[in-house]
Amino acid sequence: MVVRTHNEADRLRLTLASLAGQAGGPAGGHEVVVVVDGATDHTAEVLAAAPLPVRVVRHAVAQGRAAAANAGARLARGRVLLFLDGDTLAGPGMLAAHAALHATPGLMGRGDTWHLRQTRLLRDPDSGMAFPQHAASLARRPAAERERLRVTVARVQEDFASLAAQAEPGIYPGAGPRLLQEVEMAALRETPGCGVLWAAASGSNFSVPRDAFLRVGGFDAALSINEHRELALRLAGVGLGVAPVPAARSYHMIHRSGWRDPLVETGWEATFLAAHPRPAVALLAVFWASLAPAAPLPVAERIASLPELEQAAASGRGFDAARLALGLPALGAAFWGRA
Repeated sequence: MVVRTHNEADRLRLTLASLAGQAGGPAGGHEVVVVVDGATDHTAEVLAAAPLPVRVVRHAVAQGRAAAANAGARLARGRVLLFLDGDTLAGPGMLAAHAALHATPGLMGRGDTWHLRQTRLLRDPDSGMAFPQHAASLARRPAAERERLRVTVARVQEDFASLAAQAEPGIYPGAGPRLLQEVEMAALRETPGCGVLWAAASGSNFSVPRDAFLRVGGFDAALSINEHRELALRLAGVGLGVAPVPAARSYHMIHRSGWRDPLVETGWEATFLAAHPRPAVALLAVFWASLAPAAPLPVAERIASLPELEQAAASGRGFDAARLALGLPALGAAFWGRA
């Protein structure tokens, strides 16, 4: 287990509590590596009081998600790497479910990702303390409502079911997060032969064999968004498949600011396309935009599922008009003809 964290000490405390509560004792007997990526808050105090053994990598200066994950993977000693973010709770049995998947060789595991929207205003979900910019808004809410928003260590350890009941499916807080989670998991369950299942990889609650991870060089540190999908594409190239792990649920304690939307911050795409100049990569943004509540694309340009993404990529049809509508550059007929 590799946990990446950067200036989210109060959420990390809850993440560690959720790992300590796994079946079979602290972390269910699995090793936990925490990579502290340039933190300047009280993360050190949280780790000193961790409710389970942890091995720690500390970066004095933040190096980014990909580099942090790579550092944790190098220190880890287990056969399987399971990645989790420091603002994400591990649902009961999550580690055991990933371990069970990897009894079958040659797989990457994608867990079931959920959101806890109630934390979006809270700097410290345990105490209920708001981010400074949201303090006035939170203070206007009734006391009973403010209490329901809290995610406490006691709830994580003793009443996780009440937290799960407040959650909703979602893979990231951008366009159509619930629908994206649902269509990705549906593709993994229902179309295991689909050739673009690497696009269903997730940044957190995602597991890979450590030897294969190291063999392909780990995450591309030049990517700070979608590094997990690029890794999954390379692992697919050496014969690994992506499989769903529906019994492995994680719960992202979301926040209103600080998250990054790949449809807004599009710089990742040039790096991804340079490494993998193929239509399926160029259609990722079109696919995600198609799932937005008010999709900014004509119906004929939309891609509603991963099997449709595979078909569109293989069609030889150009999607430059759709890309231009999203503010992305045209790629030209020769590019689309590569299919």
